Amino acid sequence: MPTSFTVVPVEAQGEERQRDGQQREEEDDGDERDRGTGDGIARESSPFINWAELGRGNMYEGKNMALFEEEMDSNPMVSSLLNKLANYTNLTQGVVEHEADEDSKRKEVKGPRMGTFIGVYLPCLQNILGVILFLRLTWIVGTAGVLESFIIVFMCCACTMLTAISMSAIATNGVVPAGGSYYMISRSLGPEFGGAVGLCFYLGTTFAGAMYILGTIEILLTYISPSAAIFKVADVGEETEAMLNNMRVYGTCIVILMAIVVFVGVKYVNKLALVFLACVILSIIAIYAGVIKTAFDPPDFPICLLGNRTLSKRSFDVCAKFTESNNETKTTPLWHLFCDSSLLNATCDDYFSLNNVTEIQGIPGIMSGVLTDNLWNAYSEKGSIVEKKDQASVAGTEESKMGGLPYVFTDITTYFTMLVGIYFPSVTGIMAGSNRSGDLKDAQKSIPTGTILAISTTSFIYLSCIVLFGACIEGVILRDKFGEAVNGNLVVGTLAWPSPWVIVIGSFFSTCGAGLQSLTGAPRLLQAIARDGIVPFIQIFGHGKANGEPTWALLLTVGICEIGILIASLDSVAPILSMFFLMCYMFVNLACAVQTLLRTPNWRPRFKYYHWTLSFLGMSLCLALMFICSWYYSLIAMLMAGCIYKYIEYRGAEKEWGDGIRGLSLNAARYALLRVEDGPPHTKNWRPQLLVLLNLDNEQTVKHPRLLSFTSQLKAGKGLTIVGSVLQEIYLDKCTETQKAEENVKALMGVEKTKGFCQIVVSPNLRDGISYLIQSAGLGGMKHNTVLIAWPQSWKQTENRFSWKNFVDTVRETTSAQQALLVAKNIDLFPTNQERFTEGNIDVWWIVHDGGMLMLLPFLLRQHKVWRKCKMRIFTVAQMDDNSIQMKKDLQMFLYHLRLNAQVEVVEMFENDISAFTYEKTLMMEQRSQMLKQMQLSKNEREREAQLIHDKNTASRSAPAVEASVAAAVPEKVQMTWTKEKFVAEKHKNKDSNVSGFKDIFNMKPNQSNVRRMHTAVKLNGVVLNKSQHAQLVLLNMPGPPKNRKGDENYMEFLEVLTEGLDRVLLVRGSGREVITIYS
Repeated sequence: MPTSFTVVPVEAQGEERQRDGQQREEEDDGDERDRGTGDGIARESSPFINWAELGRGNMYEGKNMALFEEEMDSNPMVSSLLNKLANYTNLTQGVVEHEADEDSKRKEVKGPRMGTFIGVYLPCLQNILGVILFLRLTWIVGTAGVLESFIIVFMCCACTMLTAISMSAIATNGVVPAGGSYYMISRSLGPEFGGAVGLCFYLGTTFAGAMYILGTIEILLTYISPSAAIFKVADVGEETEAMLNNMRVYGTCIVILMAIVVFVGVKYVNKLALVFLACVILSIIAIYAGVIKTAFDPPDFPICLLGNRTLSKRSFDVCAKFTESNNETKTTPLWHLFCDSSLLNATCDDYFSLNNVTEIQGIPGIMSGVLTDNLWNAYSEKGSIVEKKDQASVAGTEESKMGGLPYVFTDITTYFTMLVGIYFPSVTGIMAGSNRSGDLKDAQKSIPTGTILAISTTSFIYLSCIVLFGACIEGVILRDKFGEAVNGNLVVGTLAWPSPWVIVIGSFFSTCGAGLQSLTGAPRLLQAIARDGIVPFIQIFGHGKANGEPTWALLLTVGICEIGILIASLDSVAPILSMFFLMCYMFVNLACAVQTLLRTPNWRPRFKYYHWTLSFLGMSLCLALMFICSWYYSLIAMLMAGCIYKYIEYRGAEKEWGDGIRGLSLNAARYALLRVEDGPPHTKNWRPQLLVLLNLDNEQTVKHPRLLSFTSQLKAGKGLTIVGSVLQEIYLDKCTETQKAEENVKALMGVEKTKGFCQIVVSPNLRDGISYLIQSAGLGGMKHNTVLIAWPQSWKQTENRFSWKNFVDTVRETTSAQQALLVAKNIDLFPTNQERFTEGNIDVWWIVHDGGMLMLLPFLLRQHKVWRKCKMRIFTVAQMDDNSIQMKKDLQMFLYHLRLNAQVEVVEMFENDISAFTYEKTLMMEQRSQMLKQMQLSKNEREREAQLIHDKNTASRSAPAVEASVAAAVPEKVQMTWTKEKFVAEKHKNKDSNVSGFKDIFNMKPNQSNVRRMHTAVKLNGVVLNKSQHAQLVLLNMPGPPKNRKGDENYMEFLEVLTEGLDRVLLVRGSGREVITIYS
């Protein structure tokens, strides 16, 4: 179907806007204050919409779209947004020098131009290939053998490849701003995981810097300039200690120098990166060239053996015991090392005397068949001599002290898992491409392609080097970590062509460059975490120089790096950073697996070659490698991450990033809700699931905060709590007030530590709103079974929104819904969560049995610190025909079976005559109710008249006869307020019936049923006051409202009389089902 488009030039639109601008100005000013759609709902901010740029001048004001004109402020035209949607880039803030003037520079920023090769492949290659390849890979091959070394490298490379697949899926699921792995993990797994893993990744990167610096110094002092050592070897056996001290001194100097370089300008580091990468590539090419050359012309690197023991050629140059010249036999420097004099009859070392000195080629070449000798491992203890396995030797009769002899010794104890920990840092660096996502032309294409190609390339290099090293180099040379048997040369350098110095110089510069890259990247990672604000104690490290350079983060990075320098051993630092990197990679795999399994609508990665099983396999492999490397380092790293996780959870800023963990929680909640039975739970699992009905004032703040305090004391964070309230209005008119009320209630819930959900209902009728909450609050099996409300203190004042009528209806509705009801009277006198009762009683008055709620509630309250030291007392009432002694025994036995500790007391209430006070109290109540029904007064007038009648009757409480109260009430007719309109209306009424009506009021006799109820209330109140007046809390059975609704107001009076004189009362009305059991 053809579609016509009309393109209006911007200039033409501008003229029209200038004409209409002044007319619209006042309207726009009003609209600015309430930016939103016509329904008054504010829209979520979008990264694509810049409100400052989308001013009135850029709005489309044609008449074609008049239907949407009221929503233009929040929903701009697609035509004005397409360019932004298509070219959206999230420029990293404050990490490069040219962003000093951020606002002005952003307009001039050119589109990123880096492709896959320059932007991803080469940076990954540079970060993966490094110090371990040149300094430790030959030693790992010689120690573990070709087969086990192949397994080590294959496991590590498989781990990074699986991680790269997961990372590619995450990185191509939308735009990933610079921040790399931290950004991906935090946005996929939430701020807690993101902060914990981000800090671990930061520590790993920092310790990687220390490892590279230690590698640089090792190359400098061992292979380039051994004479530069500050600490010289004074005694035999102190070589290792002297070397470590030299590493500490030189390492401290170099890390300070590198920090200055990074501080002065990152651009110099970035410019040198290609130079350092060129050094790495040239070194690798030299290795392969040397391997090819060994096929037809092996290099000449002879090794001196004494028996089968390898000798260090640092102390001698001739591999022989003596030489002959001019028919004269002379001893060599080697003789002097093993014998006590230069004479031929000198006393020599026993092993030296019994074995011959032989010389073999250190690099026999790829065609020599030495590969079969190097297939198997040769693990050894610390301090043992490097020996050739198939070389003949004669053991000495008595082993002498070998410390001063020129043998090649192993400096550490070797075993498979330790080698895994040392090797793994050589495969890290796969995040280099994703860290530069903001600078790539097409990040969603470049990151997967470049990263996986880089890992494939480096994996091929590592695996091929293992086979080639084993096929070309003699085993004793491979196990000689520092090249002592080849005149102190770098072992891999002996294989290189054209000269060993190509490898030495290349590895020196590559380790320098890698150290600089680590000191550049780690502070920016820490700055990104600090600026997110999820870890409060590191927020200071988010600040930096005026151009955004992370100065404080750089200082902390240098300090942590110095810790690695002081450890001084590359073999000890490598497993530490292996832990941190492995943990980071594990959570990248977890993030991909979670997102894939949840099938969230936003999970739409462009990289399609992933599966949750691959991510799960990668996660399992990372976890296994962590414990293979070092189980105690693994536990420490996981403990650190766990502590950071819990810290962020309790103290960190609340962030909602749409993370997978939240989606996982929602799925788990849905699954659990579906499994929860819709019917009532078993008695053993019953606990009060509360619906707390709050009363809000005109400012939408809670009138009785102590109700939430009591809720938290009763629940202690267990079970379901729904805090609800009703706003009386139309919902469309009360949207803002509803949000404000919800925010206020949630804030108070946080202060009172009430864990639960908030639900605000807007209803035209208050009673209907409460009914809606009672009926519909909760979800599925997670519904409330108990309603908690505060007693309406001012129930006699009809202005009170929670009036007595609503209260009684609430009681009836909870009964109909088979829900328990708790009514807290004098709630403002209840304790806060900070108070502690050091003594006192919780008194339970068990009048009728309604399921055992009265027994259970004190037990739950005493779990909280506020009520913990209070004692529980249970009172029950015995009638005239009851055996009070037997009742007490039965109650004690019942409590014993319930496993409840409480004092038991049976109170005897005998039948007696109804007192005049009771009779008078009932009459007062009925007179007041009847008069209010007959008097046709306005709302305020009715309240005034009712209060006057009540006051007069109260004043006559001591009168012995009922007539006194009638006489006191007669003048009320004179005080009534009559308006002119009302007087005219009254003339036309039946005067006789009116007069007789008032006579009936003041001459009526009280209803006998009400008299009996009032008698019970007065009598029971007296007993309760006698026993429990000083109790910290009194729990009473709450009688139900009358079936005849005409007596609702009398019901309120009964409850008032029943609880009169008590400070803190909790009226309890059970749901009718058993909530406590004696069975296990």
